Amino acid sequence: MARRKPKPYVEEDPLIEWLAWLMDESIRIGRWSVGLDGFVGLIPGIGDMAGAAVSALIIARAMQSGISKSAVLRMVINVGLDSLVGAVPLFGDLFDFAFKSNSYNLKIYREALRSEREPLRDWLFVGFVLLILLAIVLLPLIGFIYLFKLLVVHIA
Repeated sequence: MARRKPKPYVEEDPLIEWLAWLMDESIRIGRWSVGLDGFVGLIPGIGDMAGAAVSALIIARAMQSGISKSAVLRMVINVGLDSLVGAVPLFGDLFDFAFKSNSYNLKIYREALRSEREPLRDWLFVGFVLLILLAIVLLPLIGFIYLFKLLVVHIA
């Protein structure tokens, strides 16, 4: 299949713009702006899933516009981070108000749509995240093997 590239003069999707604003910046509190994502995230069990579902809709619409796969992966990582940390009690709720993944994703979408975004930068970020995830998996496994060897030596 031929690789899809963004069309040269594609208009930005108003639904993506509105959803990102609604979820991350629609409520002004003094000099800060927060969105529904933080408040919905306070609902135990379903709050973070509902926020992730709206974010997935933003990503799906961005994919339909033909932006690069590296930009889409970067957007998915932002939503994954928001959902993962947001699920942690108390700290995650505060994080939901502070980390505006939908606004970041809107910026990525706009830059990719206008061909202002360098895919190499996104691929490097994705690679970095994969290395961190690999370390998170391998380090405990290496520690477990080391402890097992120590136990075998002391038991034998």
